[in-house]
Amino acid sequence: MSTPGTSLPKLKPLPLPALDSPEYLTRLQTPFTPPPPTLTLKSIHAAVPKELFLKSTTKGLWWVGRHVAIVFGLGWLALNSEQVVDTLVRILGEKAGVARSEQWSGLVNWVFWIAYWFWQSVAFAGMWTLGHECGHDALSPIPWVNTVVGLFLHTSMITPYHAWRITHRRHHKGTNHLAHDETYHPFTRSDLKLPPIEKATPMDYMGIIEETPAFTTFKLVVRQFLGFQLYLLHNRKGNPKYPKGTSHYKPSSKFFKPEDRTFSSYVLLLRSPLFTIKRPTLAEIGPSIILSDIFILLMLSILTLWSHYRGFGEVWRVYFVPWLWAHNWIVMFTYLQHSDPTVPYYRGKDQWNFTRGALATVDRPVFGWIGRFFWHGIAHDHVAHHFFVNVPFYNLPEVTEAIKPVLGEYYCYDPTPTLYALWRSFTQCTFIEPEGDVVFFKNQRGEALRALREDEVVMNVNRVKKEVGEGLSDVDEDEDQEDQEMKRKDI
Repeated sequence: MSTPGTSLPKLKPLPLPALDSPEYLTRLQTPFTPPPPTLTLKSIHAAVPKELFLKSTTKGLWWVGRHVAIVFGLGWLALNSEQVVDTLVRILGEKAGVARSEQWSGLVNWVFWIAYWFWQSVAFAGMWTLGHECGHDALSPIPWVNTVVGLFLHTSMITPYHAWRITHRRHHKGTNHLAHDETYHPFTRSDLKLPPIEKATPMDYMGIIEETPAFTTFKLVVRQFLGFQLYLLHNRKGNPKYPKGTSHYKPSSKFFKPEDRTFSSYVLLLRSPLFTIKRPTLAEIGPSIILSDIFILLMLSILTLWSHYRGFGEVWRVYFVPWLWAHNWIVMFTYLQHSDPTVPYYRGKDQWNFTRGALATVDRPVFGWIGRFFWHGIAHDHVAHHFFVNVPFYNLPEVTEAIKPVLGEYYCYDPTPTLYALWRSFTQCTFIEPEGDVVFFKNQRGEALRALREDEVVMNVNRVKKEVGEGLSDVDEDEDQEDQEMKRKDI
């Protein structure tokens, strides 16, 4: 039930430039009513043709092979940059009628490296995205294929495959539930030491949280390039329920269970014939935090040897610069999937259920064809992904079209230009109230841009309590939502 201090009778939205999409403005101007309990996972599932749930190892490995070939092809160009630049200088010079000169060669060299860093960073982010698919067992119906490929892809991006896979599945299990979601956990009024809502004045917000555009830009850059690795290292912006020192690299962290830290499952895998009718189960190929750490150490060793024999300058130019930019893209599209002024957060079990959590997701055509081709639609069809995590990414566009009529007004889509949407969310999604069953982000002026229809919230509480199979109380805490989906006989 809603609590005092969360209603928004008088809102003063900031002036909105024309870059905001019509879909975003419509949501912004429509008071939020939580999706009704009648909108169930079963009804959404029924709208999806069964063949879209089928996974193909051949097709999955084709996508991975094609993407890895692009990465290595770009890397080859970088490693042979002198010859490539010389050839470009000659060809472009002839076409433009420009004589070869040191200035002309230097300009072409810089253009080459800027182009390389951009496209390789995009390709690196795609490698990470395919590893994400493996973590959901969505690349292949054969579990060990997902494990082996996922370890290779994520390790190459210095991401501990199993550790992140475990916490990411928990994110799917409790999306936008403040007690259970794992990432991009919002600050509350009390976290920022703001006065109570009934006592706060504009000067309070200005003095405590309002920032200059330059400082906001600095914070944004730090988060974009370093935020994901800081989250892996010490749970930065993760759920505060975990104790200090929690890390994806630390096997004893509260993230993990005892079975997540052992090698026994890999012994079973090695003893199992690779080409048998009965494949090893997901449990038999279970995760190992220690193994993930060993693979990360192996990757760091490879980079160290490369630096030793070829020089750190080459490693920096060819690997680390696009790697840093790839993290910028990864943080960008994962942050925008659930952090938006029009998307709610939930508390307690009265208002949250799995369907409502999945619908606290925004589909965005991030960078158009680049996001579709290189990032495999991870932002384009993220709503469908949250409902059906085992569906291979190449089928998600069809799933999205199948479920949109069922979701109706509760389907969130926003074609706002990506970089503007990032800035908008970063400046408007500052904090939430520490009380209330359904809350929205407030900006640096203490204003929530979207109102909540509290009468509908109160009416929905008892109906949600009566729903069976959708709420947190009906989700086994020791079982991932992916595993539940795999048990459904009709998938």
